[in-house]
Amino acid sequence: MVVPYKEKDSSKREQIAEMFDNVSPKYDFLNHLLSGGIDFWWRKKAISMLRAEKPQLILDIATGTGDLAVEAVKQLKPEKVIGVDISEGMLSFGREKMKKLGLENKIELQMGDSEKLQFENNTFDAVIVSFGVRNFENLEKGLTDMCRVTKSGGTCMVMEFSNPKTPVIKQLYNFYNATILPFIGRLVSKDSSAYSYLPESVKAFPEGENFLRVFEKAGFRQTKCIPLTFGVCSIYIGKKP
Repeated sequence: MVVPYKEKDSSKREQIAEMFDNVSPKYDFLNHLLSGGIDFWWRKKAISMLRAEKPQLILDIATGTGDLAVEAVKQLKPEKVIGVDISEGMLSFGREKMKKLGLENKIELQMGDSEKLQFENNTFDAVIVSFGVRNFENLEKGLTDMCRVTKSGGTCMVMEFSNPKTPVIKQLYNFYNATILPFIGRLVSKDSSAYSYLPESVKAFPEGENFLRVFEKAGFRQTKCIPLTFGVCSIYIGKKP
């Protein structure tokens, strides 16, 4: 299992919470910097795939500072979005963001374990998550719980990093991940492990067809994978029967 702090005996869940607490002051800045701003387009594209369904109650898993939840409100005009995360540091920055945007009545951010969601069965019209399932301690368990709280006929949208297949792009991507990303991340965030963990966790993640198999095992159907930006990122869509 890939974890941020290999020298520690704590669980992956505890280490992920600690890591995001550590990087939370610089998280948004680094996200936009390290992706060259393309993360904005990725979120817009992912949320646009839910427009036809017009979900009114949405759960945003591993919400962080709430960027995906904000995009969901902009495009989908739901009644409410509830965002859950295990990092209080990230949530505190997210709540400040919601106040500045005047969205505190539309978006509610709360502490929550993505693998033990504190919601009733069949609660949400849509469950969404961006760059979060890679950090689950148990991927299948987390996805199964996401399926449990999704209404019958509802949609789950997962956006996650993946590995490009085109040789030249793959070489550039691997070089960037191995050298530039950890260097800048370490310099700005002051956490020497967080931005080394990121490429390691991407490499270990079951992407593409492998992820769809776990997705379907968790209970979702009509699943599909949409690669973006030469396969650097992928969107996965599944429906609850």
